[in-house]
Amino acid sequence: MEFNLADLFESVVDVVPDREALVYVDHPGTGAERRLTYAGLDAVANRLAHHLADSGIRPGEHVGLHLYNGVEYLQTVLACLKIRAVPVNVNYRYVEEELVYLYRDADLAALVFDAEFTERVAGALHHTTALRHLIRAGTPDADAPRLSVPPVEFTDAEAAGSPGRGFGPRSADDQFIIYTGGTTGMPKGVMWRQEDLFFAGMGGGAPTGVPVARPEELAERVAASGEGITFFPTPPLMHGTSTLTAFIGFHFGQKVVLHRKFVPEEVLRTVGRERVTSMSLVGDAMLRPLVDALTGPLKGADTSSLFSVSSSGAVLSETIRNRFRELVPHAVLLNNFGSSESGFNGTATDDSGPATGFRVQVNERTTVVDPATLEPAAAGVPGRVAQCGHVPLGYYNDPKKTAETFFERDGTRWVLLGDMATVDADGVVTVLGRGSQCINTGGEKVYPEEVEQALKAHPDVYDALVTGVPDGTWGNRVSAVVQMREGAAEPTLEEIQEHCRTRLAGYKIPRGLVVAPLIQRSPSGKADYRWARTVAANGRA
Repeated sequence: MEFNLADLFESVVDVVPDREALVYVDHPGTGAERRLTYAGLDAVANRLAHHLADSGIRPGEHVGLHLYNGVEYLQTVLACLKIRAVPVNVNYRYVEEELVYLYRDADLAALVFDAEFTERVAGALHHTTALRHLIRAGTPDADAPRLSVPPVEFTDAEAAGSPGRGFGPRSADDQFIIYTGGTTGMPKGVMWRQEDLFFAGMGGGAPTGVPVARPEELAERVAASGEGITFFPTPPLMHGTSTLTAFIGFHFGQKVVLHRKFVPEEVLRTVGRERVTSMSLVGDAMLRPLVDALTGPLKGADTSSLFSVSSSGAVLSETIRNRFRELVPHAVLLNNFGSSESGFNGTATDDSGPATGFRVQVNERTTVVDPATLEPAAAGVPGRVAQCGHVPLGYYNDPKKTAETFFERDGTRWVLLGDMATVDADGVVTVLGRGSQCINTGGEKVYPEEVEQALKAHPDVYDALVTGVPDGTWGNRVSAVVQMREGAAEPTLEEIQEHCRTRLAGYKIPRGLVVAPLIQRSPSGKADYRWARTVAANGRA
């Protein structure tokens, strides 16, 4: 047995087959749900795995997952891992042109997709040649277009396969690809060895403790433990954070809860009903609606089971953090820092905020390096965040970007992240922001995240994005796009500037302001800076 994700999952199944593994709520509020034990989840994953293998999908070939959250998503991931195929996440917001790019770039041999996306899949298929097998989940509309590759319905694929295992040996070198669009550019496929992803992204079976030393130790720990922990990844599984959280839950032999989509009121009802102990989300875009629900329609909701709430992928603002802690004082709020290229890097300190910056207590594998020399940066000198040890193999189909991002020093492999930061004498890292989003105004560097934190401290600002707008004098000027709280009056630029003056240096204060009815973000809450730049440049939403 190796540190292979399918091997590890099956070892847990074998010691706690009757424990509840997965609870899925299809449409929150309707009562429609599906519950699977570990043995049950293993069986349905085996069925789909055998169907894929019988359909000609071979080890190393890529299978796309163009799906909303659901049993089918995790079932498909496990099925791929069992036959040594490579699961590839597909952003369900992508339109036809973006899908064509991803299908081609990822060299997809098979695709599992929700019926709602039939029209987009049909359009993209005309521009691909390698994609030869389709599995469709759900019922398409009566007027849905015919597909050039006839799909197998998911229920038929599942029924055709054997519920037993009977798979060949696997390897820790088997791959897992996470496509990340980031905030700019076309999506990139981050190639992970499963052993590296297990330790860097899943905590080695113990994210807050001592990682396992042997693959067999994972099941030994599960067998010796009891039940009672419930994991609830609320963002879309198409983003790496949620899928990794689900596997962390499986590695503990505990229950994982899923909703098809994020509906704040229903999330809180599920927390009480399923006795959720650990919930994950992405930034203010998800935590703020939960705070609003707890002070509005779900005031008094039962959150007594919550032990921890973790955020990654977007910074939690100080204002929202403090409000949540007032409402749910017994839960630990973790403002985590990580990426698709590094997994988990660390957790923000309690004093992080507009005054001090996003300060992170990083793990021993993370540091700040001089981007020119790749040597450790001096204390207080800006550099780029880097991580060593368990890091990805590179970017799929992109040797140039791989060479720019991954390097070796003293026999150790490193990944160079896009985040600029400084490190102090105690090793605490202050993340300044993404280098690609940095605004150069009159020779001064402004990182949008810092200004956004200050803006969101305004009592009437609900959400905010900051970007640079071309300026004939300064090169670029700082511009803010804000969404106001319901019922709040639109502020003037002068009022926003006055609010920021006590929190930011003068050159960081917005010189432009657009009030938008809604800030555009991805389903997981990540910022859409391309949209923000267009809005700021046009002067209107």
